[in-house]
Amino acid sequence: MPPRRAVPRRAAAALAAITATTLGLGALGAGAAAARPTAADPAAHAAADRTAADRTAAGRPAVTRAALDPALVEGRGARVGFAEQEAENAATSGTLIGPDRTAYSLPAEASGRKAVKLAPGQYVEFTLPAAADAVTVRYSLPDAPAGGGITAPLDVTVNGKNRRTMTLTSQYSWLYNQYPFSNDPQADLLHPDWWITECGCVPAATTPAPVIAKPFRPTHMYDEQRLLLGRTHQAGDRIRLTVPAASQAAWTVIDLLDSERVGAPHVETAAANALLFGADPTGRRDSADALDRAIAFAKRLRLPVYLPPGTYQVNRHVIVDDVTITGAGSWYTIVKGKGVGFYGKEAAGAEKTAGAAGAAGAAGAAGAGQAARAAEGAGGGGSRGVHLSRFAIEGDVRERVDTDQVNGVGGAMSDSTIDSLYIHHTKVGLWFDGPMSNVKVTRNVITDQIADGLNFHTGVTDSLVQDNFVRNTGDDGLAMWSEKTANARNTFDHNTVQSPTLANGIAIYGGSDTTVSANLVADPVREGSALHVGSRFGAEPFTGGLRIAGNTTARAGTYELNWNIGLGAIWFYALDRSIDGADVQVTGNSFLDSTYNAIMLVSDWPVKDKVRIENVHFKDIRVDGTGTSVVSARAAGSASFENVDARGVGAVGVNNCGSFNFPATGSEFTLADRGGNDGGGTTGPWLAGWELPNTITCDDRPPVVAPPAPSPW
Repeated sequence: MPPRRAVPRRAAAALAAITATTLGLGALGAGAAAARPTAADPAAHAAADRTAADRTAAGRPAVTRAALDPALVEGRGARVGFAEQEAENAATSGTLIGPDRTAYSLPAEASGRKAVKLAPGQYVEFTLPAAADAVTVRYSLPDAPAGGGITAPLDVTVNGKNRRTMTLTSQYSWLYNQYPFSNDPQADLLHPDWWITECGCVPAATTPAPVIAKPFRPTHMYDEQRLLLGRTHQAGDRIRLTVPAASQAAWTVIDLLDSERVGAPHVETAAANALLFGADPTGRRDSADALDRAIAFAKRLRLPVYLPPGTYQVNRHVIVDDVTITGAGSWYTIVKGKGVGFYGKEAAGAEKTAGAAGAAGAAGAAGAGQAARAAEGAGGGGSRGVHLSRFAIEGDVRERVDTDQVNGVGGAMSDSTIDSLYIHHTKVGLWFDGPMSNVKVTRNVITDQIADGLNFHTGVTDSLVQDNFVRNTGDDGLAMWSEKTANARNTFDHNTVQSPTLANGIAIYGGSDTTVSANLVADPVREGSALHVGSRFGAEPFTGGLRIAGNTTARAGTYELNWNIGLGAIWFYALDRSIDGADVQVTGNSFLDSTYNAIMLVSDWPVKDKVRIENVHFKDIRVDGTGTSVVSARAAGSASFENVDARGVGAVGVNNCGSFNFPATGSEFTLADRGGNDGGGTTGPWLAGWELPNTITCDDRPPVVAPPAPSPW
C-alpha cells in the first residue's frame, strides 16, 4: 500500500485533451470526465442479480464464499473454519439494498454488493449450516452527524431464546474526503488543488468554484464484531439478529454472518505463563511490562510465553526476538489497546518508513506518508525465531496517519511464523520492513484495517503468505513492495481477500520470482482492482519470473476514480519504468463477473511513450462475464494468449488503444494468438482475426453491458 497517485494536475490537462475523434473512435475530455460510466449504477447489474436471486429461490446453498456458490471457487482462497452466509439470502423483515457497485454507497462495500438494512424493530435470521458456538457479524451503522461514530444495540437469539445483546459501533468506520482522509463528514476539500472526477476540474483553479457535496466521498463504512454463544448450537438452529425497537440508530445494515465451532481454549502447560509475571487478564491494568518480563524469562529458559484466556491491555509495541508467544485461541486471548503491536527489531539497512507509506491519491503527492521513524528495539540485524499464534490483536485506530506506527505486527522477523491470529482495527495488519527472510504468515484473519492487510516491504525473501482471510482493508489487502531493495522468491497462496475499500486485493510492486497462486479476491471498491502488477512507487524492476496462477476474482474490474475509466480484474500498470524484465505467466485464472474489463495493460499519459509492457503470457484463462472487454490495452508492448475462453463479454473483445498515438501502422500494443482462444459476447468472438496483431479498436469509455451471474463452466 505504497503512496497512491491520482491524475496529476499537469496530466489532467493532457488527459482532457486526448481525443480519438480523428479516427472516429470516441473522445476523452472534461465533459466525459464529469460523467460516471454506467456500470457502477444499480440498474447496470440488475439482470445479473435477478438471475442470482432466481437461483437462490431455486435452492442455492445458504453457505457462500465471497457471496458465490462454493462450487465456483473450489480449491481457491483461504481454507477457513467458518461458514459465510449472506444477509440477502436469509429471512428478514428488513429491506434489501443493492446490488450497486458505485463507490461511496453501502451496497458497494458489502460482500456480493448487497446487504440488508434494518430499521428499529426489524430482524434478519440465519439458519446454521453446521454446529457452531461463535458468530461474526459484519455490519454498518450511521456515523454521528459531526463524525466520530455512534453505538447501538443488536439482539442475538437462538431459536427465539438465550438473548444476548451486542453493542455495535461505527467509531472505527466512516472516512471521508481525499487522502489521507478525514473523520469529519463536513470537512472541505483537503486538497482543493487536486483534480477531482466529480467536476472534471481542479476546484481551486476553476471559476466559478464548483460546489462539492458533503459529505465528500464517504467510505470504509463497515465493521465486524464477534460473539461467543456460550454453548454449541446445532445445524438447523436459527440465529436471529434484531435491532431493538428503542435503538437510537436510524438504521443498521447487516452484510453477513460467519459461524464456526471454536471449541475449548488451548492450554500451554510447559510455558512461561504471563499471569505469573503480572499480566492482567481483566484488561484493567496495562500488561506491556509484564509481557516484557515474561518474554525475558522465557528466552532464558527456552520456553514459550503463554497468554491464558483474557483481555490484556497493551498500549505500546512489544518487541519480540527469538521467542514464541501463544494464546488460548484468538476468540479467548485478546491483546488490546492504543498503539498495540508485536514488532521485530529493525533490520540493518531497512527502509525507514512509516509502516504504511500512504495512499497519496492525487497530484504531487506521490511521496506522501513516507517518513523516517525511530528504530525499534536494539536495532541491528532484525529479529529471528519469532513465533506468534492463537491470540487476537485489537487496535484502536480510527484515522489514517501514515507516520503512526500502529500496525498489528511489524519490523523484521526472519525465520519466523505468524499463525492463527485475529488482527482487527490496526492501521496495517502486518507490515514487514526487510531485509528479512523465511517468514511464514498462515491462517490469520485480518479485518477492518485503515490501510493494508499485509505488506512485504523492501527486501523480504523466501517467504510465504498462505490461508489468510482478509476483509475490509483501507488499502491493498496483500502487497509486496520492492522499494529500493527487491523482494524475491515470495509466495501468496490460497488467501481470500474481500472488499478492499481502496486499492487492490493483491498487489505486486516489483521484485523477482514471485508467485501469486490459488487466491480468491472479491469486491474491490475503488482506485484498484483484484490483482495488480505495478512498476510504481519507486519499486525495483520485475526480474526472473512472475507467476500468477489458479486465482479467482469476483465482481472486480472496478471503476478508477482518477482516470474515470474501468480497470481490469487483473491489471498491469507501467509508470516508473517498463514491465519487461520478467517472464510473466498468467495461467489457470478465472475472472468472474468483471464490472469492466477482465484484463488491462496500461501506462500513464505523461510516460506513455517512455514505458512498455512486454513478456506477459495468458494461458488457460476463463472469463465469465465482463461489462466491457476481455482485454483493454492502453500501453505500448505485447502479450500472448492461449486457451483463453470467454463468455458474456459486453463490448469488443479487445479494446486496443495502445499509447494513444494512433499510428497508421496500427496500435503500439500487439496481441499474439497462440490458439484455443474461444467464446465471446455481444460483438462475436472475443479474439477475432481482424483484431490481430495490433488493430486499433480504441473506445476510451465503451458502453457497459451487465454480464449474467457466474455459473458452472
